Amino acid sequence: MAKGIAWLAGETSGDYIASLVLPHVSALYEGERMFGIGGEKMVQAGLEAWHPSSELAVRGYVEVLQRLPRLLMLQKEMKKRVLDINPRAFIGVDAPDFNLGIETFLRERGIKTIHFVCPSIWAWRPERIHTIKKAVDHMLLVFPFEKELMDKAGIDSTYIGHPLAREIPMEPDKMAARERLGLDVTGPLFAVMPGSRQAEVAWCSPHFFGACDRILDFDRTSHFVVPAADADREAQIVKFLDQFPRVKAATTLVRGKSHDAMEASDAVLLASGTAALEAALFKRPMVVGYAMPGFTGIMMQKKGIINYVSLPNILAGELLVPELLQYYCRAEPLAFQLWEAYQKRNDARLMDRFTQMHDSLLRDTPSLATEAIKGVCG
Repeated sequence: MAKGIAWLAGETSGDYIASLVLPHVSALYEGERMFGIGGEKMVQAGLEAWHPSSELAVRGYVEVLQRLPRLLMLQKEMKKRVLDINPRAFIGVDAPDFNLGIETFLRERGIKTIHFVCPSIWAWRPERIHTIKKAVDHMLLVFPFEKELMDKAGIDSTYIGHPLAREIPMEPDKMAARERLGLDVTGPLFAVMPGSRQAEVAWCSPHFFGACDRILDFDRTSHFVVPAADADREAQIVKFLDQFPRVKAATTLVRGKSHDAMEASDAVLLASGTAALEAALFKRPMVVGYAMPGFTGIMMQKKGIINYVSLPNILAGELLVPELLQYYCRAEPLAFQLWEAYQKRNDARLMDRFTQMHDSLLRDTPSLATEAIKGVCG
C-alpha cells in the first residue's frame, strides 16, 4: 500500500478550499490515505483528521503569544508523524506562519512539499519570499498576479484559479437564497459577518451590531442575517446580540450557510478576509470592518505595504468597497457606510467590476490543482 498524502489546513477558508481538491487527489491515488489536520469539510471529503483545524485558528501577535505552547506542540507532533509515515507529499493549505516551518523541516528530509494559497507577500512581509523558496517544492496560486512574483523568485508554481469562483454562481439568485434560509422580508436585508474566529467575533461584534442598531433608525423594516461558523461562535454571537435587543429581534442567526446569507442579502457588513472576496463574487456591495487588540493592530499597521487590506480592493487596484479598520471600525461610521452600500445594490459599474473579477478567477481549479500535485508526487 502506498503512503498517501499529508494535508494541513489551519483556517475555515483553507478547510473549504482544500475540501474541493482533496476528493480529486484521493481519486488519483485510489486507496491511499489522506490524513493530517483539517476541518469538517475536509473530513467529509475523506480526510483522516488528527486534529481539527480550529486548533490553529488564531490571529495576530497577541493571540499567537497566548497560544504559542500549544501551537509549538502541534507543529512538533505534525513533523514527527508525517516524517514517520513518509508520504508522497505534504500539502500545507494557507496558514503560512504554521505551515512553512513544517514544510521546510520535511523538505530538508526529502519529503515533497506543496503549498496551497500563496502567502500575501504582495500585501505585507515581502521578505517571506525567501522562506517560501526554501520551504516549498511547488506553490498553488489562487490569484493570477502572483505567478509573476513566483517566477521572479525561481519558485515552481501553477495558477489554478480561485476555487470559490467555480462554487459561486456568476449570476446569484437572491430570492432563491432567501427561500433556502426561510426569510420573508419586505425591507432591506443585510448579511452581518463579524468573523469565524473567537477573537474576531469578540472584537468586531460590538461595533457591527451597534451599526445594525443604527441602521434600524434609518429603516425600521431592516432585517439582518448572521451566519455563525460553528456552535461556539453561535453562542458567542448570541451573547453580543443580547446587548442589542432591537437588533436581536430583527436578526436571523444561522449555523454556517454564509454563502446563502450573502446571496440573500442586499448588502454585507463583514470582517476582512476571504468573506470579502466571496461577497464580491456574489456581486454584493459591502463594507469591510476590522478591529483587533491594540498591540496587534499597531504591529499589523507597521507591516502593511499596500493601500488596501480587502481582496476586492487589492484585485481591483482601487477602493471599490469601503474599509473601516481599527480605530475607524465603530458603529456610527459603519452604519452610514453600510447604508450607502445598500443604496448601491443595483449600481451597474460596481456589478461590472465584480463580474470582471469573477471571470479572472474562474478556472477548473480541482483539475489544475490535481495535475500540479501529480507533477510533484508522480
